[in-house]
Amino acid sequence: MSERLLLLVRHGESDFDSDHMSSTPRGDQWDPPLSAKGREQAASLARRLRWLDPQPVAVYSSPLRRAMETATTFADDVGVQVMPEDDLMEAHIGGWEAKPFEEILASDDELLHRVRSQRPIWSKAPGGERPADFRLRVGGAIGRILERHPEGDVVVVCHGGVINAYCGEVLGVRQEMFFLPENTSVNSVEIDDGERRIRFLNDIVHLTDPKLFDT
Repeated sequence: MSERLLLLVRHGESDFDSDHMSSTPRGDQWDPPLSAKGREQAASLARRLRWLDPQPVAVYSSPLRRAMETATTFADDVGVQVMPEDDLMEAHIGGWEAKPFEEILASDDELLHRVRSQRPIWSKAPGGERPADFRLRVGGAIGRILERHPEGDVVVVCHGGVINAYCGEVLGVRQEMFFLPENTSVNSVEIDDGERRIRFLNDIVHLTDPKLFDT
């Protein structure tokens, strides 16, 4: 099997005014659509992904709306079907679902101290998914996807926590969040005969230098 790429893409900006919730196997989960800015980011991402050579053999997505809308923007443009995968959903954060980040931090001085000290907080979510269970779920989902497509590059549109969970496992980083992926960032993993190597993290050149991808 020749070297190929797994491209983990974070969704575009969410509509933070949305309070839409969806039922998931882990409980109700915040499920907003993209914001107007998020739709623009998704369009810029689609223009960028059209330049992939070779084109991906498959496009998968978390079924949550912000991810599916991001994935569909690209897939519709190139005539590819997006395949939803439930286990690519973001980590369930229990009582923090749909709460603004600022509100979560305002509720607990310890949480604010942890953020200021570059320490993760999501394992503190009341009733939330355990980080070890989340990493196992994400790794299993991506492993199954790669088994279904033993040749060619694969695009997976997902969430910041999902990207941290998978890349953290590849790099041997134990904490649940070790970097903050930007919206529509492209994060690539080289797959070569079972060996996995990080190629790029948090690549948003399609947003910072969009003229590179003009047609």
